[in-house]
Amino acid sequence: MHQEPDLTGIPVDTSAPVLVTGATGYVAGWLVKGLLDAGVTVHAAVRDPRNTAKIQHLVDFAEKSPGEIRFFAADLLEEGSYTEAMAGCRIVFHTASPFTTQVDDPQRELIDPAVLGTRSVLESANATPSVQRVVLTSSCAAIYTDASDCAKAPGGRLTEDVWNTTASLDYQPYSYSKLLAERTAWDIADAQDRWRLVVINPSLVIGPSVNAQPTSESFSIVRQLGDGTLRRGAPRAGLGVVDVRDLARAHIAAGYLPDARGRHILSGHDTDVLALGRALLPRFGDRFPIPRRALPKPLVWLAAPSAGLSRTFVSRNVGVEWHADNGKSRRELGMVYRPLQESMEDMFQQLVEKGTVAARA
Repeated sequence: MHQEPDLTGIPVDTSAPVLVTGATGYVAGWLVKGLLDAGVTVHAAVRDPRNTAKIQHLVDFAEKSPGEIRFFAADLLEEGSYTEAMAGCRIVFHTASPFTTQVDDPQRELIDPAVLGTRSVLESANATPSVQRVVLTSSCAAIYTDASDCAKAPGGRLTEDVWNTTASLDYQPYSYSKLLAERTAWDIADAQDRWRLVVINPSLVIGPSVNAQPTSESFSIVRQLGDGTLRRGAPRAGLGVVDVRDLARAHIAAGYLPDARGRHILSGHDTDVLALGRALLPRFGDRFPIPRRALPKPLVWLAAPSAGLSRTFVSRNVGVEWHADNGKSRRELGMVYRPLQESMEDMFQQLVEKGTVAARA
């Protein structure tokens, strides 16, 4: 149905198992599929292996692939929870971390799971002699908070040398959680010399999910582009996006390419919310109320509180261009990014098929 990640040029070693944390997640689903298709034995860490509805799609992948999958119960907030799942693994892919902007208690719902979970996984890596590499799913959110931060970066473009200095527990706590988690990871990695940390920093992830019930925040954004919420227009809020299948490939490259090291910005396109909607117009514009025009920034600013946005966020992102340098991912991970329109069409089509968005009568 959807074009798979292309692992050409990646020397995938199938002689040892790998651990994937948060294996039922949006990004992890494609990662697990790619590993299984390559013949790897995957130790899948999930909250409840007995919840067959949550893991069935991964079981189905394993049955149709040369790889094998084994499930382990693990919890981000339980110290030592990943030790059993990690036994014998050469590579650890740590993807598990909450992604939501609607929280009541940022410390409990975002910071603690991100930071304590990262510490737990990496301390287990320290205690597991077989581990040679840890691939951490961080985020561009660990690099910036608002599109306006790009202007302060070298040459006006975010690079791997830039760190987020503007997020806090009170403002954009999700970004703050990613910053603290990645800082924690580097502190632990730098204190030892047996295994190597390689970090993936994606922008907003788009594209189809392998899970029939995707929960990623990006699906909420794309749903609003087609359900009439933004029919009168969409804000030109600057952001970057990357296809989830390209991101899965990047993780596998980071795990297996001998020279992969450091941070890697994974972002296929510098864009904005309105442009994401316009990418859907050729295929879906005649049947769905997809936004065609930009909402004026003053109007977005006035309406921000009723839409659950802060006016500070509007000031720093709407009408502000977002730019990042993805050159390192191209050079060192061999990334070739698929077209924005393909990613958006595949993602929206999935929402149509599920009935999440309905065509006009």
